Amino acid sequence: MLANRSVPPPPVVPELVYEDVEAAIAWLGQAFGFTVRWQAGDHRAQLWAGEGAVVLRDRPPDVEAGAAVPGACSSVLVRVEDAAAVAERALAVGARLVRELQDHPYGERQVTFQDLGGHRWTFTQSIADVAPEDWGGVSVDLR
Repeated sequence: MLANRSVPPPPVVPELVYEDVEAAIAWLGQAFGFTVRWQAGDHRAQLWAGEGAVVLRDRPPDVEAGAAVPGACSSVLVRVEDAAAVAERALAVGARLVRELQDHPYGERQVTFQDLGGHRWTFTQSIADVAPEDWGGVSVDLR
């Protein structure tokens, strides 16, 4: 795959719509520690989220003002080293907690917040290496 400095390296990059991209940049940085990779005016930006990235954009031109924004209430899963530290930081700036920090039988510790655009962010920390069969899943292609 050809490298392009305008596109982040992860193979999957969520693109989320916000009414106010600049407010979203500030909020996501303050609440979750995301940093700007690049920004184009007040309508588009890429943020680093650990080793991953997310694109923030304004309302698509094919969606009328006042109409529901496609993708609102979307959910993004972000792998982190310490979910409790992320939760502490987000709560300190008043982020809306959706699901409290909890350990799950599939070996993950997770916490979920909703951002100012209505998107949900689940931060997940691996706390054990658990085979899917151990919690009721089925392994197919674990590469």
